Amino acid sequence: MGRKVVVATCSLNQWAMDFQGNMDRILDSIQQAKAAGAMYRSGPELEIPGYSCADHFYESDTMLHSWEVVAELLQHPLCVDIMIDVGLPVMHKNVTYNCRLVFLNRKILLIRPKLILCDDGNYRETRWFTAWRKIRQVEDHYIPRIISRITGQITVPFGDAVIATRDTCIGYEICEELWNPECSHIPMSLDGVEIIVNGSGSYTEIRKGYVCRDLVMSATARSGGCYLFANHRGCDGDRVYFSGNAMIGLNGSIVARTLPYSLQEVEIVTATIDLESVRSYRSLVRSRCLHGAQSQAYPRIQVNFALSNDEDIFLPLSQPIEYTIPTPEEEILYGPACWLWDYLRRSGQGGFLLPLSGGVDSSSTATIVYSMCHLVVQAVTNGEEKVLEDVRRIVSQSDYVPRDRRELCGRLFHTVYMATENSSLETKNRAKLLSQQIGSYHIPVTIDSIVSAALGIFSAATGLIPKFKVRGGTVRENLALQNVQARLRMVLAYLFAQLVLWVRGRQGGLLVLGSANVDEALRGYMTKYDCSSADINPIGGFSKADLKKFLALAKERLNLPVLGDILGAPPTAELEPLDEGTLVQTDEADMGMTYAELATYGKLRKVECCGPYSMFGKLIHMWSDRCSPSEVAEKVKLFFRYYSVNRHKMTILTPAYHAETYSPDDHRFDHRQFLYNYRWLWQFRAIDRAVEKLETRNRDDQVERSSSNRSTKDSQSSHTRPSSRSSSNSFSGSTGSESQRRGVEVPPGPLTQTARMESFKPQCALQDLPSSTHTTTEPMDCGPGNEMDRKRRGCLSPPLHTLGHSNQKSCHAVELTLAPLQQHTTSVQM
Repeated sequence: MGRKVVVATCSLNQWAMDFQGNMDRILDSIQQAKAAGAMYRSGPELEIPGYSCADHFYESDTMLHSWEVVAELLQHPLCVDIMIDVGLPVMHKNVTYNCRLVFLNRKILLIRPKLILCDDGNYRETRWFTAWRKIRQVEDHYIPRIISRITGQITVPFGDAVIATRDTCIGYEICEELWNPECSHIPMSLDGVEIIVNGSGSYTEIRKGYVCRDLVMSATARSGGCYLFANHRGCDGDRVYFSGNAMIGLNGSIVARTLPYSLQEVEIVTATIDLESVRSYRSLVRSRCLHGAQSQAYPRIQVNFALSNDEDIFLPLSQPIEYTIPTPEEEILYGPACWLWDYLRRSGQGGFLLPLSGGVDSSSTATIVYSMCHLVVQAVTNGEEKVLEDVRRIVSQSDYVPRDRRELCGRLFHTVYMATENSSLETKNRAKLLSQQIGSYHIPVTIDSIVSAALGIFSAATGLIPKFKVRGGTVRENLALQNVQARLRMVLAYLFAQLVLWVRGRQGGLLVLGSANVDEALRGYMTKYDCSSADINPIGGFSKADLKKFLALAKERLNLPVLGDILGAPPTAELEPLDEGTLVQTDEADMGMTYAELATYGKLRKVECCGPYSMFGKLIHMWSDRCSPSEVAEKVKLFFRYYSVNRHKMTILTPAYHAETYSPDDHRFDHRQFLYNYRWLWQFRAIDRAVEKLETRNRDDQVERSSSNRSTKDSQSSHTRPSSRSSSNSFSGSTGSESQRRGVEVPPGPLTQTARMESFKPQCALQDLPSSTHTTTEPMDCGPGNEMDRKRRGCLSPPLHTLGHSNQKSCHAVELTLAPLQQHTTSVQM
């Protein structure tokens, strides 16, 4: 009957600027799609050069090499009798666009540019690309000669169009267009487009796994149709991780999806859909039919090709599947582990090294590495040849087959416990026990001698010996003595990373892993260039609270009992002397705030865009059950002081796995200055005034409640006395506090000329900001000129001679005549 079609979408683990590898993975996905019987294949956004090329998109080489890959694909025997779209940058009329290129049997059918670009979070698309704003319009694009020699075409359609085959109609969205309120899939579906294809580059954030699923389901639920969503997978060279999540939606359900958090480089999913089910679904929604009947037409590229065939009665249709969303703990367990694997195998290094302290943070990093080893062994067991090839290359053993995650961890992962006289026996034992349970190559060392040597050099040069605070030293001495320990650990970590494999008789070096969480980065609770400075940091995007929940899950899922002891220990840096072997230093006491409070500050600062005053305004309500306004004010001030004093540390922050929406990462995500006036004079003064108002109002309310409890006799005896709160004379009877409550301020007598001028000044959000000490009895002469001239000279009020008069200028309506839309129809001869 010719109504069933098989379509394919995929998740690809591309690598920015790896044109050869990217093309090989694209071809692999096409081969798998054809083997599954698909007649249409789609892939991720910018899959040819890779999504994270950044400023390489400025280079003409990137455009040239992308077209060269297109030329290879057009000529490849796999790319026959299947319609394919790929993503690449295309320069049209000297403007670079983020595009999908659709081709079939050595003919380019359409180049469709992205209509809406993304600039939030880690995205910077308008830095390199321009949005195509000629909606429902196409132009002729002159293709490079290397392409013309293959296709025989000189120009191809470029713009916002759809493709009409003999049996259906296909339209396109690119990533952000699905998220944006001005999405394209609704008008396309109203115009009869039945299959909508989206090549995306959507990275993961913790607790956001449901978003793509819900958007795809919503897109097809409201207007029917089939939606193909392709996405990148893995680390393509930057801080973000693409989880894949390619899926196919049909009439409000998900019928196919790729696996989340997989080490598989190429994974396709196919679905068999019945076009008649799309048509029936839409026909039943009568309101949709009314809008469809009067919808604007899209230019159609006519193609003499069908996705279906007459023998489709034997094809089983795809059914809705259950789409489960990973928990935040599972996202930490698997996401960074996959990211680490990509980084390791593409860096050319021989494994990882971690300064393991036995605390929550470094133990979280170690557990993630162990999870990575678990995923690698699982992938090899499932027959992933590429994973096995990478493992053998990393361990320098051509016949090695990993079968046990602990054994593999012993080859790839190296931990070092660097003790000083301030380290406790408990942390040393916890680090040792964890290394035994995960199987890492563990080295315990004592670094007191190198610390003493550094302090000896300082003392020889200055004649002074710094002391800890508990031994009579100052705060400056105390901090300096803590910092020298931390920084020397970083030096030793890199020394061990370069030479441990040499000690073990293997080639190469190790990547140093960091273990600073997102809350510590936000607060700046770390030594600059200490052991938090590393090559990469898998936990840098997670809060302390989430890491604790993750360790509780990993304890059971990975069978690591020692994690229970680690979770029960108080977080501490162990950089100050012990008191008879007992800890005297804890992180939250040092920071002056809890980790839970830090997470709240971070979300308000970044996600809700709060400055100090706005944050105070929200927290007095959020924390009203446990803090007074003045206490909230002090907490907010303390946070912003530490945040601004330590912001400079973000400029050298270790590249971290991006996960949290309030990350302070200076390099990509959180673009703010690193040099602040940490006193925040204006902002903190606004908070102080607000606290004073709140406290005054509370006192007045208490007095008013006390007054309302007076006896009836007192009330009757005073009914003849004029009351300042109920006087009929609004001028003489209104007090300042009462007028503030009504939001107006009534002068006590006739307005002077100066008062008239003051009454026309714009109202400030803060009513009690200090006014100028300079006063005048005459109005300011702003001189001639229009309103803009007066504003530039500082006169914010209108001239006196215009007060009380309405503007007599007439407003002439401008009539815009829209040219009638010409439907662009192009036929491609196959």
